[in-house]
Amino acid sequence: MAWNYYVFMIPAFLLSLLAQWWVSSTYRRWSQVRNRYDLSGGEAAQRLLSHAGLHEVRVEMAPGRLSDHYDPRSKMLRLSAGVAQAPSVAALAIAAHEIGHAQQDRDAYGPLRLRSALVPVVNIGSSLGWILILVGLLMNSLQLASVGLLAFAAGTVFALATLPV
Repeated sequence: MAWNYYVFMIPAFLLSLLAQWWVSSTYRRWSQVRNRYDLSGGEAAQRLLSHAGLHEVRVEMAPGRLSDHYDPRSKMLRLSAGVAQAPSVAALAIAAHEIGHAQQDRDAYGPLRLRSALVPVVNIGSSLGWILILVGLLMNSLQLASVGLLAFAAGTVFALATLPV
C-alpha cells in the first residue's frame, strides 16, 4: 500500500530537484555577466527604490546564497552578498524582482498578503513534510506519511499563491 506514496512523491521530489537545479544554473550563468551600468545589485536596489518612491524600505545584506527576499512586515529588502555586491545581470534582475514585491506591498496587493500569511506554515511544512513522509514510509506508517503529505501540501498552496505575486 505504501507504493502509492512512492508513485506520487518520487516525481514531485524529482521535479523539485529539477527546479532547484534550473534556478541555480541560470543564476550561475548570469552572475558571470557584468551589467552595462556596472551597478551592483545593492546600488541598483537603492536607485529603483528611490525612483519608485519607496523611501521607507531599507536594504540590508542577508546571509546565504539566493536568499534574497522582501519582508513586508519590516519593510526590509534583504539581498545576499552575491547580489548586493556584484555588478552582474543576475544581481540587477534579482534586485528588481524583490523591489517588485515592495511595490506590491505598497499597493496592498492581495496575493502578496496571502503569501505573507502562509510563510510561517510553509517554513515548517516544507522542511518537516519530506522528513515525515520518508520516516512514515520507512516505518510503514501511512498515518505519519499522510501527515507529512499534508505538511508538504502547504508548500504547494504557497507556490500557487506565489504565482501571481
